[in-house]
Amino acid sequence: MITVLGIGPGDSRYQLQGTHEYLEQADVVIGSKRQLTIFPEVESKQMELPHLSELKQYLQANLQKNIVLLASGDPLLYGIGTWITDQIDEQKIKIVPGISSIQYMFHQLQLSMNDCYLTSSHGRKPDFDFLLQHSKVGMVTDKTLGPYEIGQEIKRRGLQRNIYVGEKLSYPDEKITKYDEQTIENRDYEMNVVIITDA
Repeated sequence: MITVLGIGPGDSRYQLQGTHEYLEQADVVIGSKRQLTIFPEVESKQMELPHLSELKQYLQANLQKNIVLLASGDPLLYGIGTWITDQIDEQKIKIVPGISSIQYMFHQLQLSMNDCYLTSSHGRKPDFDFLLQHSKVGMVTDKTLGPYEIGQEIKRRGLQRNIYVGEKLSYPDEKITKYDEQTIENRDYEMNVVIITDA
């Protein structure tokens, strides 16, 4: 059995109850370096996440084991849960939800998620004409299309928006900054989520 375990945005306080039961029962716990350091108690059965092609081979060859695959945030919100359901027979998979970084960010801002459009720019370019028709957008970004590039897309269309950037959410050095399309900085943003609202 493969359990895709949502572990929240990072801080252990935001892990759902039952997380450690899945880890205790696991034969193998797979995750990124950052994810694995959160759970030193299962160090003896940790395996660092390989490339996805290698991961698929490993999972298919070890279905008799109880494998836990760690997922940051929520596995089915632009996470590894979506990939795994496309690759492995669903009867051999259990997906455990987690608090997403987008959800966490909305709560830090005390901003309702009602009627929010959720998307990601990881390895893809969203349709900004469609996206900016929404009054609230939550987006996970990457280094190619991040907060600055989003600001430029808004400016190019002559629109005005609030752009909230959350970096290292739930970690001790968490940083949340409010910009608009004119003030957004052209710099590297670390582990970030962007929320766009009408100005």
